[in-house]
Amino acid sequence: MKDFAAIDFETANYERSSVCSVGLVVVRNGIVTDKYYSLIHPEPEYYCRNNIAVHGLTEKDTEDAPLFPDVWAKIATKIEGLPLVAHNSPFDEGCLRAAFRVYQMDYPDYIFYCTCRASRRRFGRQIPNHQLQTVAAYCGYDLTLHHHALADAEACAMIALKLL
Repeated sequence: MKDFAAIDFETANYERSSVCSVGLVVVRNGIVTDKYYSLIHPEPEYYCRNNIAVHGLTEKDTEDAPLFPDVWAKIATKIEGLPLVAHNSPFDEGCLRAAFRVYQMDYPDYIFYCTCRASRRRFGRQIPNHQLQTVAAYCGYDLTLHHHALADAEACAMIALKLL
């Protein structure tokens, strides 16, 4: 697969709709052509301690951030006609569907591919686990900013170029 968009969401709480940041990497003809990152004002509008511990974002970071529909309007034009790729795609697709539902937006039935599943098929027990940072390292990508949405999307894009 040479044309796709790798996407990653971070959430503020346990609700999938509570996306608080998004990272996007657009790949065309096997080359990264665009990158996009945005904070997002989450809905529902609260943060759980466990989520903060994962990504470090708080209410203060997103209090003046745009709402999901405004961010998605920018993303939609970048990904038109492209399949989406995510590491553990059921999570990211679930976030996307939940945010669309909360804001009563029509979901365009994006096609998702999962680099975690692809890693399990390709590498099996060759690696200790199939977490993003482990697979990225095995594929030669140094993911030093793990759980920053853009860094995770970049790692996912590099994995996808190798595995899909």
